[in-house]
Amino acid sequence: MPLDPQCRAVIDEMAAVAVDWTTLDPAVARSGFAAQPVTRKPEVARVEERRIPGPAGPIPLRIYWPATGGRRPGLVYYHGGGFVLCSLDTHDDSCRTLCMQADCVVVSVDYRLAPEHPFPAGPEDCYAATLWTAENAAELGIDARRIAIGGDSAGGCFAAVVAQMARDRGAPPLCFQLMIYPVTDCSFDTPSYKENAEGYFLSTSMMQWFWKHYLAKPEDAANPYASPLRAENLEGLPPALVITAEYDPLRDEGEAYAERLRAAGNDVQLSRYPGMIHGFFGMGAQIEKARDAVREATAALRGAFTR
Repeated sequence: MPLDPQCRAVIDEMAAVAVDWTTLDPAVARSGFAAQPVTRKPEVARVEERRIPGPAGPIPLRIYWPATGGRRPGLVYYHGGGFVLCSLDTHDDSCRTLCMQADCVVVSVDYRLAPEHPFPAGPEDCYAATLWTAENAAELGIDARRIAIGGDSAGGCFAAVVAQMARDRGAPPLCFQLMIYPVTDCSFDTPSYKENAEGYFLSTSMMQWFWKHYLAKPEDAANPYASPLRAENLEGLPPALVITAEYDPLRDEGEAYAERLRAAGNDVQLSRYPGMIHGFFGMGAQIEKARDAVREATAALRGAFTR
């Protein structure tokens, strides 16, 4: 279908202050994201900052609790940003919304960013934070039998990778994985990369810039913990929801990962949002279908938590 008019309005607004991220130093690009205006934040019962041990030093976390009492399910969330950008703050609204609508404790992970910390720093931090959440579930008020993982874009990649790591390393048990327009392969030759190369917020050149900073050496692209689509074995992974957007360079690789998960015998729901662009999930204030996607994601989480 045509590009959604609300997405077109967002793109036009972005174009008015357009910046070519591929010409910037990552630190400068990060400061631009940090300077974005703060919207009204959804209310949660409690928010707490933590620093936990990680493979190369402390990992900052932000933990959100819903209003309901008792031991709740947990969602460990990994923010997007192309492995290079974004933070706990850029995804604060999404985590608050997921906390309240899915009625779960959300643990948001401030993993190390590239290029200062290239692959595999990010996914190893995310795995360590997930394992810590499971091991400290009682103290956090989380039911350790009901822990899900999720993320958007690069964070969606980390959700796929952490699910594989948890299976390969024997812990922790996970009940669900939520992947929102995930990066799944270091390859730029799919139809969606060609169809949506420019003009829809995320571009092919931006993804090439992200991958250049993320990988310390080109051969890392073949590692399934960098490109989860290249894993030989996808059996025995948690049930999943994969959300994609029609006008997104990452559309095809996200859908290919969902199909491979299904072919390996996993329970997978794939949902493509027509007329949408990359990043739309976090644009609920401007885009109605973003609110629909959040409702779908939280309904899937609630369903997984009651199995």
